[in-house]
Amino acid sequence: MLALIATIDLALSLYWWVIIASAIFSWLYAFNVVNPRNQFVGAVGSMLYRLTEPALRPIRRFMPDLGGIDISPIILLLGIYFVRVFLATSVRPMFG
Repeated sequence: MLALIATIDLALSLYWWVIIASAIFSWLYAFNVVNPRNQFVGAVGSMLYRLTEPALRPIRRFMPDLGGIDISPIILLLGIYFVRVFLATSVRPMFG
């Protein structure tokens, strides 16, 4: 059971970094720092969008309009942090 908890924790940690990379990439794209016509940039952007959008879409549905500021990644990162801390402090001690 500890191996399962460790695997879930690792997956959440990796997804944490994917969300951060997606947010940074969206800023770079929005401010024209990266070339949007570059095939590699487009592929990276598409991959990050497809990895993060299924988790961010439900959060965006319930968020009020903040005038163009998207804080859904922050809400998702807080949720991931909560799950990781819950696993580490409540679930893991029960099994070892």
